[in-house]
This record gives sequence, structure tokens and C-alpha cells, in this order.
Amino acid sequence: MRLVFCGTPQFAVPTLEALLNAGHKVELVLSQPDRPGGRGLEVQFSSVKQFSIQHGLALSQPEKIRNNPELQKSIAGIAPDAIIIVAYGRLIPAWMLTLPRYGNLNLHASLLPKYRGAAPIQWAVANGETETGVTTMRIDEGLDTGDILLQQRVPIYSDQTSVELSPILAAVGAELMVKTLAGLEEGTLPAKPQEHSLATLAPILR
Repeated sequence: MRLVFCGTPQFAVPTLEALLNAGHKVELVLSQPDRPGGRGLEVQFSSVKQFSIQHGLALSQPEKIRNNPELQKSIAGIAPDAIIIVAYGRLIPAWMLTLPRYGNLNLHASLLPKYRGAAPIQWAVANGETETGVTTMRIDEGLDTGDILLQQRVPIYSDQTSVELSPILAAVGAELMVKTLAGLEEGTLPAKPQEHSLATLAPILR
């Protein structure tokens, strides 16, 4: 498939790598703009940016995406089959939702509808859950409210931290996204609406 990939932190890198290894053509990568970080507040590249540069992928780091005619024209010109979003850190505007034939597909680090929001791994650990997982879903205009495509469960051990759990979920999710695209292409993967009454939230921890 022809893809546009949107992601920023290390959690997103395994999915981007898995898509390339599966033979998909990633025509453009979107990542958050470079930000100062660390003790010296030096400008740091995101993990997705570093990976994209190493693999010669086209990269864009727009400050805004909602009202960005140049970006809209660029992505429309690519005519992607799907837009993949993994921990990008931006709300996806309506014009992106309507572009690809298979939709905007998100990898979320929980078993939706539980733990919608920016910090699902941290909240699952903080709340003493014994199990979590990953979900691939089709994004709509809500916050992690779109239809579910695939899910896979992952245990949480009693001494496990969110830092230890995150790369495990990233690896499981990467393979799940590859399976999701295969199922959509084959026409064998029906979307399943979420049970919104069971939803819980996982806002950023402060």
C-alpha cells in the first residue's frame, strides 16, 4: 500500500519499521517539530525523525496541520491508501480523515474503549491492571472513539513499570498494524463499533 505515517516518539518506530519490512511504500512521514530538551535544552530530533533520516524517507514537521493548504495538497497528491497514526501527538483534522480509501488507522496502547487518551500505558500500570493490550482502530473526529479493527491482549506483571511495558506494546502493536492492513486489503476485516458506555479516560499525567 501507499502510506503516509504520522508519529513522533520511540513507541511509533517499530510500527514504521514493520510497515517497511512488510513491503509497504511509506511516501511521507509526519513528525512533531524539533523541541528543546534535556538539561541543556538543546534541540532534539524525535525518534521517528531519526529513523526516517536513516532510511531515506520523505519527512515533514509542520507546526500546524489543521489549516495547512500546502500539507493538504501534498498528501492529496500522494493519494495514500491509508494514513497510519502512532503516538503523533496531534489531533487529526477532518480533511485528513476523508482522504485515504482505508481511512486513518491508529495504533492505541490499550484495549479500547478502556483508557482513551494520551497516557494509556501509565494509567493501566498506576491502576494495578493485570492486563492491557493494543488496538488498531479507524480514527474519527472523537478522542479514540473510532471503530475497532484488531486487538491483542498483553499481561502486566506486578513489578512491571510503564517504561518496561511500553516497548513490549510497541512491538506487539507493530505486527498488529501489519495484520490490520493485510486484512483491510483482503476485505476480511470488519470494523467493530466501540461500546462507549464502557469507556475510561487516560489523560496526560502531571
